[in-house]
Amino acid sequence: MKVVNNMRYLSLLLATLAGIFAGGLGLTFTMASAAPEQKSVYNEIGLIADIMARVKADYVTETEDKKLVEEAIQGMLRSLDPHSSYMPADSFKDMQVQSSGEYGGLGIEITTEQGVIKVVSPIDDTPAQKAGVKAGDYITAINGKSILGGSIDDAIEQMRGPAGAPITITVARKTAEEPIDIDIVRAIITVRSVRWHVEDKNLGYIRVSTFNENTTDLLNKAFDGLKEKLGGKMRGVILDLRNNPGGLLDQAVSVSDAFLDGGEVVSTRGRNPDDIDRYNARRGTRIGDLPLVVLINGGSASASEIVAGALQDRKRATLVGVTSFGKGSVQTVIPLHGGRDGALRLTTARYYTPSGRSIQATGIIPDVVIAEERSKKPVKQISEADLPNALRNELAKSKKEHADAADTDKADADKDDKVVAEMPPEDFPKDKDYQLERAKEILNQMVLSGNLAAKAG
Repeated sequence: MKVVNNMRYLSLLLATLAGIFAGGLGLTFTMASAAPEQKSVYNEIGLIADIMARVKADYVTETEDKKLVEEAIQGMLRSLDPHSSYMPADSFKDMQVQSSGEYGGLGIEITTEQGVIKVVSPIDDTPAQKAGVKAGDYITAINGKSILGGSIDDAIEQMRGPAGAPITITVARKTAEEPIDIDIVRAIITVRSVRWHVEDKNLGYIRVSTFNENTTDLLNKAFDGLKEKLGGKMRGVILDLRNNPGGLLDQAVSVSDAFLDGGEVVSTRGRNPDDIDRYNARRGTRIGDLPLVVLINGGSASASEIVAGALQDRKRATLVGVTSFGKGSVQTVIPLHGGRDGALRLTTARYYTPSGRSIQATGIIPDVVIAEERSKKPVKQISEADLPNALRNELAKSKKEHADAADTDKADADKDDKVVAEMPPEDFPKDKDYQLERAKEILNQMVLSGNLAAKAG
């Protein structure tokens, strides 16, 4: 039975490797018909099979065939970039459920950094957020058991569970001297990705926390709610994308569409220079020409950066906050054998804002840089560029040029922080949101001046 299982998972490994190096999945070749470079690939695959056989025969303890193959695949994909990975069948099902907007767990978006699970952001109104989990926390243990060096899929599997089941996660936080144990009770996470209310009697506030299958529909309901409550009295809109880790590309396009009167939203480009897809907004907007302010921060990533970048490039909004995360790549989920053997999440393209900017590893710098909280020294925020094997910003032609460009970008950002950045006054109430308060002031200035997107001080 072990031999049968081993062959099944070895076949999966070989098929995955061959598919990646040959340019696709599901293709079958014979050594006799393979080109010289393909024969070299098969020789390397044979090396992996030899190593697996040696591990099975001689390792100090017995090993599981399935785990060996899955970890081999994961290791290969992690060497590419931080966002390519293999999802076993259960994880693939979980991902599909999560994209639908409902699942059982804690409610956090995570990534890996040098073998440590890092919180990109907690999702609004979830057990994780209510328990005090913060963006930038490093999860080091679950229920007292270390997860250092483990895979992100293993961490997700441990954190998922039935509603009502308790869990304790241990986090390392840069502002804390000792690890922090956080007790959380799992719940059914129904992600309400859009919330809205009225600010200052006549300003519309719309919070988009993630981009799932329901986001655009909920955004339209938010517009309807604001229209019903304010009628023609709404003077401007604040779109809050802070700590929004991203999600579905089509939802980012349709959300941008709501604020843009036609024109390009984003383009994606694959390895082939001619492989370009452009996504455009339709004519007409849901808020007409009302002034718009967009809030972003270091937890704004991927799809939220697409929206922010499009609105900034098209001069439709003023961006307020701090530099975004800098995830400028697109992942394609490729089911293996219809999902029975899981799926491959593979980075297949980079995306570009309407002006042709790639924000990969650099992020989007807001028009008005405003700190979230007061600090005696600049707070180093974790970004895409800090992740292991992060894709370089290809607009720099070499690794050295990329490093120089990154240093220049950071220097420019630091310069902007020193010249433009604001921090809350010492007496500003801790229970109030300084970035939001300043966004309202800036929006009111735009209303008075008649500017759709003006740099405000």
